[in-house]
Amino acid sequence: MREAVVRLDEPPVVANVGVGVHGPAGHTDVFRLPDLWQLHLYRYEADLTVDGTHHSVRPGRVSLVPPATTVRYRYRGRSEHLYAHLRLPATGEPRTVPVMQDAGPQLPALSALMLQAVTAWPSTPVRAAAEVWAVLWRVAHLAPPAPQGHADGAHPAVTAAISHIESRLADPLTVPDVARAAGVSHNHLTRLFRAATGDTVVGYIRQRRLERARHLLRESTLSISAIAASVGIPDLQAFNKACRRELGASPRAVRGAPGTPGTGRGSGNPP
Repeated sequence: MREAVVRLDEPPVVANVGVGVHGPAGHTDVFRLPDLWQLHLYRYEADLTVDGTHHSVRPGRVSLVPPATTVRYRYRGRSEHLYAHLRLPATGEPRTVPVMQDAGPQLPALSALMLQAVTAWPSTPVRAAAEVWAVLWRVAHLAPPAPQGHADGAHPAVTAAISHIESRLADPLTVPDVARAAGVSHNHLTRLFRAATGDTVVGYIRQRRLERARHLLRESTLSISAIAASVGIPDLQAFNKACRRELGASPRAVRGAPGTPGTGRGSGNPP
C-alpha cells in the first residue's frame, strides 16, 4: 500500500497518543490495528512493510496507515517515534495521502504539535485531538494531488502568493509585489496562477476581498466604512461599486438581506 484515502472535514477521535519505543525487545514487529488509523512521526531508521509494500523509515518521515492494515517493522536498535492512534470520519471530502512521506520543512511544526498532543493527552484529551487534527491537515498537504483549477498541489510560488495575499487583504496589493513575495517574476506568476486557480492574480484578490466583505457585512456589526478599509477598499464609493459588481447589491443591501445578524432588531449598525 502506497496511498490512503482520508476525510478531514471533522476532527478525529483520538484513542491514544504518545511516544512509542521499539527495538529493545526484538528487531521485528508484525501487527495491525483493526479499527484505528496509525499516525507515526519517526526519529529512527528502519524498514516498514505495509500490506506487502516496502517503505524506508528515516528520521523526519511521517506515516499514516489505515485501519485493519498489516504492518511489519524491522528495527535496527532502539527506535522512538511520536504516534497517535485514531478514528477518522467516514464522510467528507476524500483526500489521497501517501502512506509514507518526508515531513521536510514541516518537521519542526509537526514535531511541536505532536509533542503538545502527548503533553495534553492525560488531562485534556480534547486539546490533544485538536493538535492531532492540525497534524493531519499538514500531513495531507505535504504532497497533495493537483486537481485542475484548484490551488492545492500548485507550484510553491502560487502557494506563497496566496499566503501573501490572504494575510494582506487590507493592504494595497499589486501583482509585482505579490510576485516578489513568491520569489518569481510577474509574468511567471501570472502563468502559474492561471494554471493553478483558473483566475488571474488581480481577479483572485478582488474575489477574496469581496468574499470577506460579504462575510463581515452579514455576520458582524462593524461599520461599512470599517469593513471597506479591512478589505483594502477604503474609498466608500469604490467599495459600493465593487459590492454591486461582485455581490449584486450595495453594501447596505447585502447587510440587510434576510438572515443577517442584527437585521430588523434595532442593532444600531452604523451605515
